[in-house]
Amino acid sequence: MPYFDTASAAPLHPVARQALLAALDEGWADPARLYREGRRARLLLDAAREAAAEAVGCRPDELTFTPSGTSAVHSGISGALEGRRRVGRHLVVSAVEHSSVLHSAAAHEARGGSVLEVPVDRSGAVDAGTYAGALREDTALACLQSANHEVGTEQPVAAVAEACRAAGVPLLVDAAQSLGRGPVPEGWSLLTGSAHKWGGPSGVGLLAVRKGVRFAVRGPADERESGRSAGFENIPAIVAAAASLRAVRAEAGSESARLRALVDRIRAAVPELVPDVEVVGDPVRRLPHLVTFSCLYVDGETLLHELDRAGFSVSSGSSCTSSTLTPSHVLRAMGVLSEGNVRVSLPDGTAEADVERFLEVLPAVVAEVRQRLGAAAPAAPSPAPAASLVVDALGRRCPIPVIELAKVIGKVPVGGTVTVLADDEAARLDIPAWCAMREQEYVGEEPADRGSAFVVRRLF
Repeated sequence: MPYFDTASAAPLHPVARQALLAALDEGWADPARLYREGRRARLLLDAAREAAAEAVGCRPDELTFTPSGTSAVHSGISGALEGRRRVGRHLVVSAVEHSSVLHSAAAHEARGGSVLEVPVDRSGAVDAGTYAGALREDTALACLQSANHEVGTEQPVAAVAEACRAAGVPLLVDAAQSLGRGPVPEGWSLLTGSAHKWGGPSGVGLLAVRKGVRFAVRGPADERESGRSAGFENIPAIVAAAASLRAVRAEAGSESARLRALVDRIRAAVPELVPDVEVVGDPVRRLPHLVTFSCLYVDGETLLHELDRAGFSVSSGSSCTSSTLTPSHVLRAMGVLSEGNVRVSLPDGTAEADVERFLEVLPAVVAEVRQRLGAAAPAAPSPAPAASLVVDALGRRCPIPVIELAKVIGKVPVGGTVTVLADDEAARLDIPAWCAMREQEYVGEEPADRGSAFVVRRLF
């Protein structure tokens, strides 16, 4: 069964498995102790730190192992903000950062700090000049991911880093998705990563803090990991994480080129095979193994279940697949279609035949889901079309409001309007996206007794 969700968690790399099994026998003791078992554990921990530091491009004493990538982000942001509290309490992030960054930003704001989210364009990238303009005299820290975890778009880290350096602001780069895929971004002050993204075991993250960056640990101090990560180190997992990071980076050149060709095939084929599809993310400046597309008139959760039944493991940013019933903050920030969203992220070693079979299966699966939801072709104009129509989709979740809109748009004359009443958060994103895809005019959102009224004008 092809596993196409390596952006969530990569399969354990063979090198990681070998290193983990070997370290279980040698790395179980307390590395802070001076007896022989402790010394052996310390040697393994030091060797892992050196290997990881070499891969990241920093000094070993600048690198800390943490219990997860999320923990690394939280520690990095809180430590940098605390260390520079005399400068100010202003934090700058992009609108498409990983939730761990945004959660840290929300916590900072709750403690009285200020946060500015830099918007992104439709490809998911920030503008370096706009980001530079967000920096202020009281900016304590800036955060920018190396590449987006949902759509794969690479960020202009080097240009933003230069702006941060000129402003005297440290830049934290969340490199979780890119560390195993290519060159480490330059210019960072703090960098975070997560082992399960590159084929290491889960439960290991890394935090690198350049010498000279003011950093103060929030909360109780601990004698381990320079006080930046509390608790007993999981040495076998750390050893496996460092070994796999070195291995995947050594393989990245050839394997990334091969995966990029497979993703190019998906990007080109899906719009040809499936009608009413939007492929999102930058087509060039992107991670080599990841592609995201959204399908009109499709329930994302049902689509994922049907693809799973067909033998493919993929993920989604659709609101229909989350307990919150709100679309992905990344897709929302980009202003692209969220319904029927599918993220395909290929693991190393993916066979071309598996990609071709996915492309064979996908059209029928989408068509079946659309038929099940009653997504018929747009209605032909009626003999005496009404000047305007109201569609009541209150209490109905994505993609039903858009399906109902598509069914009636032909029943109003050119220049006429359709008003969709909806209380689903995804409607704010998906109705304008539908208008852009079908070349109709999105007039705007108006208040209603319940939910909102989304007004669309027929142009042809």
